[in-house]
Amino acid sequence: MTDALNQWTDRAAPSLDDFEEMAAAAFAALPDEFRSLVGGVPCMVSEFPDEETVKEMELESEFEILGLFRGVGMPQGGVLEHTGQLPNHIWLYRRPILDYWAESEDGETLGEIITHVLVHEIGHHFGFSDDDMEAIEAAAAQEQA
Repeated sequence: MTDALNQWTDRAAPSLDDFEEMAAAAFAALPDEFRSLVGGVPCMVSEFPDEETVKEMELESEFEILGLFRGVGMPQGGVLEHTGQLPNHIWLYRRPILDYWAESEDGETLGEIITHVLVHEIGHHFGFSDDDMEAIEAAAAQEQA
């Protein structure tokens, strides 16, 4: 019992900076052709979604969403920015992701979850199917192995 306790006594949850590094590593492990499609869409990390997002998405809790593609996806005409359109962004939400990871019974690592959320949100930008996104995640897992 003491060993189980001691292995966690000097550890802290990953910070926002840690999450940004993990997201960058997850992105770097994605297949080249997928990464090249993303171009300049930035990936941002914050503790939680902002109040506007919570209201807009009609969330009951700020823990309900792990990530978000905010903008106009390519299938909706988001190839070129229109006047007054804010740039596209991908958001990862640190605290909800940590909560999901802590409650996961599938044995997923935090890195796997971050990769999953990242691929899912990028997939929204391009209008990829769930099967497409699963294939991309599988390729990323092979890259990380």
